[in-house]
Amino acid sequence: MSLDIKINNVTETGLGLTVPAYRNDVVREADIIEEVLRVYGYNNINTTEKLNASISNTSRFEDFKLQNIVGNQLAAQGFYEILSNSLTSPAYVNLTENLKEAHNVVMLNPLSNDLSVMRQSLLFSGLEAVSRNINRRRSDLKLFEFGKTYHTYGDKHIENKHLALFLTGNKDSERWNSTAQPSNFFYLKGIITAVLERLGLNSIKISPIQNDIFSEGISLSLGKKTLVDFGLVNKKIIKHFDISQEVLFADFNWDNVIEMAKHNSVNFKELPKYPETRRDFALLLDDSITFEMIDTIANQTEKRLLKDVDLFDVYQGDNLPAGKKSYAVSFKFQDEHSTLTDKQVDKIMNKLQSNFEEQLGAKLR
Repeated sequence: MSLDIKINNVTETGLGLTVPAYRNDVVREADIIEEVLRVYGYNNINTTEKLNASISNTSRFEDFKLQNIVGNQLAAQGFYEILSNSLTSPAYVNLTENLKEAHNVVMLNPLSNDLSVMRQSLLFSGLEAVSRNINRRRSDLKLFEFGKTYHTYGDKHIENKHLALFLTGNKDSERWNSTAQPSNFFYLKGIITAVLERLGLNSIKISPIQNDIFSEGISLSLGKKTLVDFGLVNKKIIKHFDISQEVLFADFNWDNVIEMAKHNSVNFKELPKYPETRRDFALLLDDSITFEMIDTIANQTEKRLLKDVDLFDVYQGDNLPAGKKSYAVSFKFQDEHSTLTDKQVDKIMNKLQSNFEEQLGAKLR
């Protein structure tokens, strides 16, 4: 049976063929071979008894694998993934001093003035999505986006990978047996901590952030690498997008997250056989004192037996002197080799009290 495929020339390396115009399904060498085999008969082709297969070897820290892990975790916590346009308005860099117009990657033939540069931050495209949803009566939002930012530094064009989180409105829908609770700073911090711990990133350093994008914000880092900046978005910025409710934003430096995850080692140890002991302090402090300062002093005072320091209550009210606040702080102690005695714990607590009084001017309530 003729295939209507004309043979023009035959060489040692192959055939020169002309395929009829109506055979638009035959466009490759593999298509020619398939047509010949179809007529000749697949069952007439001898196969070898040995089959070879190639298995690709990829690291478990490949970008797409980590994105799938984190994306699935966020989706399980009620987040929706968004994908916004990398083209954006050049006016957005004027909303913050951290972005410079000189670093814009400008399009040569933009579709419009509002889409004439590549984005330097995922914040503004995300706020566009938040505003659009709120205007359509979807005010309780949990959104995340994996994307890139684009920058010009002299003659170089730089692309950075990011993961952005957006929270606004209530954490959960209002129900008959529970009242709706708004998303807050510490809820976002818990989400971020869970993401980092899922990737094996612990011992995170917390530091305040100097960034006019946030009215309140902190930065989490590991070693010298900043992993994520997050906080409450400045009212001036959200007002530009006609958003009247609070918006929480987290910006992961995904390149740094991947790098630190690759070098992270996991250590296992036996569960402790001896119980832990908890003691509490109610400390009267100046408003300028942060929990991080308390945590640092506590861990410097007792490095072996102190396992955890936690802030479980903050009070600022009429019964306190002006410029003061009350922190209720818990301390957990544990010895892996024996049961702690009250005498041991009392000695540590006396040291903690003395250091808090000397270094922070704290008083016990």
